[in-house]
Amino acid sequence: MSKSRYVTGLRAVEQLLASQDAEVRRIYAEYQTANPRVEALIATANSRNIEIQPANRARLAQISGEARHQGIVAEVRRATVLDEAGLRTLVEDRLQAGGAKLLLLLLDSVQDPHNLGACLRTADAAGVDAVVVTRHGSAGLGPTVSKVAAGAAESLPFASVANLARVLGWLGDYGVAVIGTSDRADQSLYEADLDRPLALVMGSEHTGIGKRIEAACDELVRLPMQGSVPSLNVSVATGIFLYEINRQRLASLAAEG
Repeated sequence: MSKSRYVTGLRAVEQLLASQDAEVRRIYAEYQTANPRVEALIATANSRNIEIQPANRARLAQISGEARHQGIVAEVRRATVLDEAGLRTLVEDRLQAGGAKLLLLLLDSVQDPHNLGACLRTADAAGVDAVVVTRHGSAGLGPTVSKVAAGAAESLPFASVANLARVLGWLGDYGVAVIGTSDRADQSLYEADLDRPLALVMGSEHTGIGKRIEAACDELVRLPMQGSVPSLNVSVATGIFLYEINRQRLASLAAEG
C-alpha cells in the first residue's frame, strides 16, 4: 500500500516538480511569501493542478517534522519501500534487460539521515539501480533524508532488508560481484576491476562494515589516503567509489567503440 510522506526545502521540492514520475499530492506553502522561489513553485504546482494549501511556518514544521523547511512542504505519494523479495525481482529484471551493468549501493548501518540523503543524491547521479539499507540500526526515509537527497529519495529504488549478509549471498548466485570497502584492505580502489555487475558495500560512519558483512564480500578495497586524516565521511567516500566505477565503465565502452 502506498503512503504519504513529506518533502521539505526549496531544492528538493523543485526537483520533485521537475520530475514527471513524482506523484505530488499537494503543496503546503507559507502565507504571503516574499520568496520568489516559493512563488515560482506555487505557480508550477498550479499549472499542474496540484492542490495548494497556505500555512504559517509553525504549521509547516508540524506537518513535515522539519523546522528548516524554507517555507515549502510537498506531500508525495511514495510506493512501499522494497523488501528483500522486491529487491530480488528488481535485480532479476535488471540483469535480464541487459544494457549498462548492474550497480547496487548497499549501506551497512548508516545512521545519520544527512549521510543517507547525500548517498542517495550521489547514487542517483551516478546511475545506481537501487540503494539497499539494513532495516534495523540504519536511518530510514524521512523529511531530512528527502531534503538532502534533493529529489533522489522519491525517484531512486530503495530497499530495506532484515539480513544484509543473506542478500549478499544470493547476489553472488546471480554473478554479481560484491565489493566491500575497508581501510584495512590491501587492494586500492584504483586497482580493483569495477567494470562488471557490481554491489558496492559501504559501512557505518564510525565502525565501517561489520565483520559478518565483510566476510560475505568477494573483495575488499580501500581509498588511498595521503594526508593525516584516517578516513572520509561515508557520503564523500561513496561518491568517490561510485564515480571511479563510472570512470572504469566509460573507459571500457570507449575502448570497445
